[in-house]
Amino acid sequence: MQEMQALAEERGLEVQEIRHAIRHGDVSAQEKARMLKKTPHILNTTPESLAILLSSPRFREKLRTVRWVIVDEIHSLAAPKRGVHLSLSLERLEELKGELQEGEIHSSVDPASGSFVRIGCSATVEPLQEVADFLAGNYRPVQVVDCRFSRRFDLRLLCPVPDLILADQKELSDRLYELLHRHIQEHRSTLIFTNSRNGAERVLFNLKQRFPQSYNAENSACHHGSMGREGRQDTESRLKQGLLKVVCSSTSLELGIDMPYIDLVLQIGSPKSVAALLQRFGRGGHSLDQAVKGRIIVLDREELMECAVMLERAKAGDVDRIHIPRNALDALCQHLLGMVLERDWTLDEVMRVVQRSYCYRSLSEEELMSVVLYLSGGHAGMQERRIYPKIRYDSETKMIGTRGGSSRMIYYTNSGMIPDQFTCDVLTREGRWVGRLDEKYMEKLDRGDVFSIGGGAYSFCYRRGGKIYVDPAAGRPNIPTWSSERLPLSFDLARSILSFKSDILWMMKSRKMKSQEGREGEDDDNSIAIVNWLQKQYPIDENSARSICEIFRQQIAFLGEDAVPTNCRIVVQECLDQETGRRIYYFLSGYGLRFNEGFARMVAYLLARQRMSDICMTTYDSGFVLSLPASGKVNLPAIIGSIREENCEQLLYRSLQNTSLLKSVFRINATRSFMILKSYKGRQKSARHQQLDADMLIGFAGKLDEFAVLRESFREIIEDRFEVENIKEVLRGLASGEIEVVIKREAAPCPMAFGLGTLGASAWERRERMREMQRKVVEKNE
Repeated sequence: MQEMQALAEERGLEVQEIRHAIRHGDVSAQEKARMLKKTPHILNTTPESLAILLSSPRFREKLRTVRWVIVDEIHSLAAPKRGVHLSLSLERLEELKGELQEGEIHSSVDPASGSFVRIGCSATVEPLQEVADFLAGNYRPVQVVDCRFSRRFDLRLLCPVPDLILADQKELSDRLYELLHRHIQEHRSTLIFTNSRNGAERVLFNLKQRFPQSYNAENSACHHGSMGREGRQDTESRLKQGLLKVVCSSTSLELGIDMPYIDLVLQIGSPKSVAALLQRFGRGGHSLDQAVKGRIIVLDREELMECAVMLERAKAGDVDRIHIPRNALDALCQHLLGMVLERDWTLDEVMRVVQRSYCYRSLSEEELMSVVLYLSGGHAGMQERRIYPKIRYDSETKMIGTRGGSSRMIYYTNSGMIPDQFTCDVLTREGRWVGRLDEKYMEKLDRGDVFSIGGGAYSFCYRRGGKIYVDPAAGRPNIPTWSSERLPLSFDLARSILSFKSDILWMMKSRKMKSQEGREGEDDDNSIAIVNWLQKQYPIDENSARSICEIFRQQIAFLGEDAVPTNCRIVVQECLDQETGRRIYYFLSGYGLRFNEGFARMVAYLLARQRMSDICMTTYDSGFVLSLPASGKVNLPAIIGSIREENCEQLLYRSLQNTSLLKSVFRINATRSFMILKSYKGRQKSARHQQLDADMLIGFAGKLDEFAVLRESFREIIEDRFEVENIKEVLRGLASGEIEVVIKREAAPCPMAFGLGTLGASAWERRERMREMQRKVVEKNE
């Protein structure tokens, strides 16, 4: 604003004062009142606040004159349910503008004309047309301007040591911090991303400990969501002014902040998607003549191929597709209550407005009626469980309206799509306190799963509200302690990695054939040629290229060429663990965490249906592990063959019954749908107590026919979390024979199953186990 004023003065122009305001949940009542007296010309707000403003009688009138709506970083809103919520708010705003334009209180604007301009901005979004349609809404024309990849990129993959398995922890740490220090000192300002908040704190602490002469409180800082607002703002301010040499962050600096003084961005570990990588690296190089300079530092051999392919795709501008939720009934519950606070509506009017949203273009009358029936208290037994009607519905006139009373306050204090989170106390069944786990970790647990906490191993028994009850266990943990922090590998990137594996396998085959014909040297010469090819084709250093080549060489020598998972092959290795008396199946699918979690649940469910008991399941990006009693006999080809495109959704539905995951998602959707009120008459209900209520209500909901909240919980998990359409794509490949399943048997996990074989272990134990596995592989290959 100051620059605009200065330019105007230089040209002798008089500029009108432009008022700007920010509206979100933390804004004080005084600031809100000030906005009513002097309406801002520019209003920055959130999807949640916009929905409340649309139902606020006084501010609602101010919104009638809106001319432009700009959705910044639209890719971060289109995928989660906050974007669904926003899409409905935009249609309600459109309806409000239509009332003004045509002069009739209940008339509707022509959807094709558009009464205000919608502008979406993003540097990393795909598919462009679908996201544009999401912004525009159903039936409206939209223009796409694609200038995403006009910037120059300087990207590279770095590996601190020649061998990530053989290197001990001290050597790896020493090489890592030497590498970080060298790169930081070679640049004016460096931003380091880690994949967790404690990781960001740990990296900065170790830099200060190892190089006290170079890093202190004046020239280095942290930035993440667990810090206070003032601390984050201070770091941002100093970073923008160029006062900081290095900043360590998790994901909080990924979006929306211009950083003119950042020369280098370092990413430790895989960010799991090309979009996230470009967003993080995009924080640097903010000038027309400056290249975006980014480096990924890999500390885990499992991520080498993943990061190599990710960097190549990033340079080519090949961004992962996002998944936009469809017909989310919890968001519809919120807006339906908000709409009746404005006036009475007919069902046809509601359907017309809602279906203008791209997210609800296929909404059926039956789905809408399930929401109306729930909100109006149409299910028997609801009031006995203190679930009171929020709206009024007349089945004869098909009119819906407000019930008055506290409905408006319930809407204002309970709407929004961001769920509350909590930690769970872990206790033995005798009542001894063991530790705490966060809620996201709790979703992974099923009866019998073994996990580690406080240095001990425990078997999950059951959960009651915010408490988890366990028994001490002697077996190895099968659920990693860091699973709740793990970002899922995107399906698109996963397929590219499988294609990369096919290319490497073809290269190794062709070099081997030439060697046998006498036109090449020995195996070492072949490896050197492939290492050189990798460095030429991909932005990786020599350590990374040699490690990738060695993984393939060892895998082929251990189990054969057909044991390499590719885009046309899923490999399953069966091992008998004598130590634990378990039969373990390593599924090397490679399609990413979402696919693997859904597919693994279906396989485990089918095994349980065959009276197989004590099944443990663990998922990872590269595949999943099923652990059974050694006495169990499994016909895996028949099990996998029985999962088909046409029955997979029903199998997923059945496999989710009574799981911790379903209970957790049901609690979140119950609060979003006003079934459980987190705030009522000034009293706040904690997330723990919300979960306790949800555990008691889910059984009641399961007995009702198509109960909206439970129905949405299943839909969210199957469609949004597991991305069932991607599962169906793979199942079509299996059915047609384009994808084969190869089953191998060997006593020890193969090199490409090392990551799966060490799930649940601490960092130190993981490295020791990998060394032992490597020793067995070398012994067999010799």
